[in-house]
Amino acid sequence: MDLGTGTAANIRYLAPRLGGEQSWLPVDNDVALIAEQPAQLRGAHFRCTLTPMQVDLATQLHSLPFAGCNLVTASALLDLVSAAWLDQLARHCAEAGASVLFALSYDGRVAWSPSDPDDEWLRALINRHQQGNKGFGPALGPGATAHARKAFAALAYSVHTIASDWAIEPDALQMQSELIDGWIAAACEIAAEDQLRVIEWGRRRKVHLLAGRSRLRVGHQDFIAWPTRAA
Repeated sequence: MDLGTGTAANIRYLAPRLGGEQSWLPVDNDVALIAEQPAQLRGAHFRCTLTPMQVDLATQLHSLPFAGCNLVTASALLDLVSAAWLDQLARHCAEAGASVLFALSYDGRVAWSPSDPDDEWLRALINRHQQGNKGFGPALGPGATAHARKAFAALAYSVHTIASDWAIEPDALQMQSELIDGWIAAACEIAAEDQLRVIEWGRRRKVHLLAGRSRLRVGHQDFIAWPTRAA
């Protein structure tokens, strides 16, 4: 089961690495994205079928058929959900005896090169914004992976995390520009009284970007856990 599947990029990445015969349940609430998902994936050493489900994960997690799933995955999801929602997901997975793999959860680290005096101030605003309600209740934001470790360990899972940072080079001009614009908007929501300071930070960052010298590392964590005993 893949949660928040979108166009199934996560499945396309994992399927050839898992190998063999696979059946996937892609879960998403966006009809347009579901329409772009393939029905089957085949390669030299694997073959899988995809049977999509349209579900609002924020309110209908309990409706998913966890029983029989031996793997539950997601990408860029955990930092958007609340502690209560993640605890509920952990219980469903434990009851099914399923292993889990959650990729690309933002962990609050941001490092720019060249640096700017307001980088850390801006990062703190972004991390506060990350903890707002993203549709699942107060979001875990940078604390998502730490909470996942605690939730699954309490259910007798072995847990492991590894850094999976975005390392964004100067030639990724569009990606950096969109991140700067998005963070300006988010920071202004948190600190409207400092809007001019935020905008000026963005202007200085784009000077570095347009000069071809801007590098950015955004901290993310991958999380894997598997049951060490029968649920």
